[in-house]
Amino acid sequence: MSNSYKYLDPDYTYTDPKTGILRNLQDITEPDVLLFVESGAVTKRLQQLYENPIKIKAIESLFEIHKHLFQDIYDWAGKKRIVEISKDGKQFFPTTHFDNASRFINGLIADFKKIPKDNKKQLAEKLAEILDNVNYLHPFREGNGRTQREFLRLIALEKGLNLNLNPPDNKSVFERYMKGTVESDLTTLTELIFELIEPKN
Repeated sequence: MSNSYKYLDPDYTYTDPKTGILRNLQDITEPDVLLFVESGAVTKRLQQLYENPIKIKAIESLFEIHKHLFQDIYDWAGKKRIVEISKDGKQFFPTTHFDNASRFINGLIADFKKIPKDNKKQLAEKLAEILDNVNYLHPFREGNGRTQREFLRLIALEKGLNLNLNPPDNKSVFERYMKGTVESDLTTLTELIFELIEPKN
């Protein structure tokens, strides 16, 4: 599966025109170094959310999570992207219609909260639908996958369920997650989430 993202950013809003890498708070100019530092910083911030989970109220909580995870690296952490993004020729949600998408996703979150916690099948279906729409929205210039997986984990937690869409060394989960999100395959996402969610000890 390719990883060919394209960004329409003629004004270099997010990238340094000389190095081509994302402008960052650490003034890092080497892509490998940025990847390493970013990964370490985000891992540390993720651990904080495991210790002190935030309550998912609405789509705004997604922005809160992104800001928390990437606050050490990017000054635009938690802010909507202002460039258009596509992957493998597929356009993500246009920035001009973000408000419509946010209202729709808020409706899905409200629906999820009404589902009884013991109805695992219905919970998995709704979580898959939320994930699919959040992924299509792709509201950030970088860090969408990590943010949406944490968003799903936290919303499932409110029903007393564990959901780890990023288990270590589990290639099958990652491949199915990628297939489901890239192809907008709700069946794959629902089956994957149904397998993964389990009652919190």
